[in-house]
Amino acid sequence: MNDVEAIERATVAAVSPAAVEELDGWLLPFDEGSVKRAKSAVPLAHAEVRERTLDRIEDRYDSRQLVPLLRIADEACFDGLRAELERRHYVGDSPTCVQIGTARRMRAVAAADAKLAEVEATPDEAWAALFLGEGFDPVDGAHRVRALSRAAGSLYASVREGRRTVAAGAMAFGHGWASVHGMRTDASQRGRGLAGRVLAGLAEAALARGVERVFLQVDAQNPAAHALYRRAGFATRWQYRYWQRQQWPR
Repeated sequence: MNDVEAIERATVAAVSPAAVEELDGWLLPFDEGSVKRAKSAVPLAHAEVRERTLDRIEDRYDSRQLVPLLRIADEACFDGLRAELERRHYVGDSPTCVQIGTARRMRAVAAADAKLAEVEATPDEAWAALFLGEGFDPVDGAHRVRALSRAAGSLYASVREGRRTVAAGAMAFGHGWASVHGMRTDASQRGRGLAGRVLAGLAEAALARGVERVFLQVDAQNPAAHALYRRAGFATRWQYRYWQRQQWPR
């Protein structure tokens, strides 16, 4: 299995959508929540796509009364697909970078003597509460907590101050990779290196499991997150956008 296929399969598994189908070399996850990775069709290879495949993908989402949503890399092989999507009144947005690193480099983002995030096999109420706090969309936060909590075998990291979780993240495992998800820091606590402690705690957990390769996905327009991940040894492998069919009033 090549890296693209392994990463895309691991990405979908990490958010554990309500249902998943495979069609013509694509994964088709179906979900009702706000987490786009849990409900966007994605190709398992960076290769040219036939128009017939797009027709079949639309049919599958339409049959479930879901708006078709595709996650497409900004690669030249998809130029024809993007042109066809535009012809069908799709719009691409939310540019996101898929970044690759190693658990060993990720561990080094925090000082050797730093107190690392606590890592547990299940998320507790304080971990979930951070996603619903000030500065975050509570509806989206609830959907993300649900998506990340239902994936089998994931781990949940928390930096705590008293009974509060002030920084959090999650790690999933699959197809030879560890993957980082749901990185959050309390808005009033940013700039203290807490996210680095979350990453380092998750890295130790990956190393303990013998998993070295790590990937994550980050908003292309989030310079603070990019700076953190660069310090942790991550580099962009490809960038994608979500393409959604626009709904016109009847």
